[in-house]
Amino acid sequence: MAQPLLHLVFGGEIADPSGDDFVDADNLDVVGIFPSYAAAMTAWQGASRRNVDHAHIKYVIVHLHRLMDPDHPTAGFQERASDRDGGGR
Repeated sequence: MAQPLLHLVFGGEIADPSGDDFVDADNLDVVGIFPSYAAAMTAWQGASRRNVDHAHIKYVIVHLHRLMDPDHPTAGFQERASDRDGGGR
């Protein structure tokens, strides 16, 4: 069985709605760590929708598996098909 590709979902207030500079890193909303991109996307959508009326609140998905494997350069990293299609959900 393949190891899960971990993804972190978090968000908070940003200085500019078109950017990703968080105003207060001490008060970020950490939604969680998820074993697939599909699960992370579901969590991201929920958090983003709860804050849709706040233009300066932004949530992001971070591919932790890319940070944890320094032998694979980010530009050439190939995700598994199961990560793109929801991991068989």
